[in-house]
Amino acid sequence: MQYLLMTYVRESDWPKMTKEQQERGAAAYMAFGQALQQAGAMKGSNRLQPTSSATTVRVADGKTQVIDGPYADSKEQLGDYFLIEAENLDAAIAWAARCPAAGHGAVEVRPVWSMAA
Repeated sequence: MQYLLMTYVRESDWPKMTKEQQERGAAAYMAFGQALQQAGAMKGSNRLQPTSSATTVRVADGKTQVIDGPYADSKEQLGDYFLIEAENLDAAIAWAARCPAAGHGAVEVRPVWSMAA
């Protein structure tokens, strides 16, 4: 079964980090991605641009509303995601616990609905 691991972190923390801290953080995410690939669990992954680049779209009463910014205003923002293949929820949770974001933010684990072709 496929699961989406969505990482939530405070974007504002990144610029406050030293270059060495940023390099260590990037290396930890690279190592996590490599571990997923070596296990054959990685199906896809992308890092998202900052929420300042987000646009939210709604349609109400037939009118399209376009709002600059993210849908939700929160302390932690969706930073990236990993689409993985795991035997079950427990296995997906085990991968989420290994994700660096679990140590300084949160990792949401959600099953993916398989869409028939």
